[in-house]
Amino acid sequence: MTRIKICGLTRIDDLLHAVHAGADALGLVFYPPSPRFVDLQTAARLARAVPPFVSIVGLFVNADPAVVRATLAAVPIHVLQLHGDEDEAYCRQFDRPYIKAARVRPGMDLVQYAAAFPSAQAILLDAFVDGYGGGGKVFDWSLVPAALDRPLIVSGGLDADNVGEAVRRLRPAAVDVSSGVEAGKGIKDADKMRAFVAAVWAARLMNSD
Repeated sequence: MTRIKICGLTRIDDLLHAVHAGADALGLVFYPPSPRFVDLQTAARLARAVPPFVSIVGLFVNADPAVVRATLAAVPIHVLQLHGDEDEAYCRQFDRPYIKAARVRPGMDLVQYAAAFPSAQAILLDAFVDGYGGGGKVFDWSLVPAALDRPLIVSGGLDADNVGEAVRRLRPAAVDVSSGVEAGKGIKDADKMRAFVAAVWAARLMNSD
């Protein structure tokens, strides 16, 4: 069953709308160049508003390990999402489940990439753009090999109009959305979040037939 993560939350009202819409996980961005970056005080305040059984995911990009540890000490993060050039040893050092992002482009060997992170809880597939993060762009889903026998999270340019097709075609463990449910950078739209979740649920029902 495909789970749903809504990422880049910066406001408690948006977080509560995401939960009420049916999100399984909520993403907080700890990458300072991002317009969705939250500091530790804001992140801790947001985390206190998260109800039980909804996961908090912390997104980092090539962060100093001391920064990650300080964040984990201040915010009850359940899963790390690592979007930079981190290797397996880096990812494992925090004794926390982690997701490793792959920036998908033609010629990339996703099977080899996934094999380099055997301890990852899942591999997140995002579009390759300059910098880090998918930039709201959809990657070519046909680049995902059938031999990639790992839990997958699909990201990159998803919204209520295309996420159903992504779920039906790739049958991922989860989908991850940020800009596709926003009114502006870091400002979520409650109606878009509800429509996104409804589209995932409808595709899940079709996959179960």
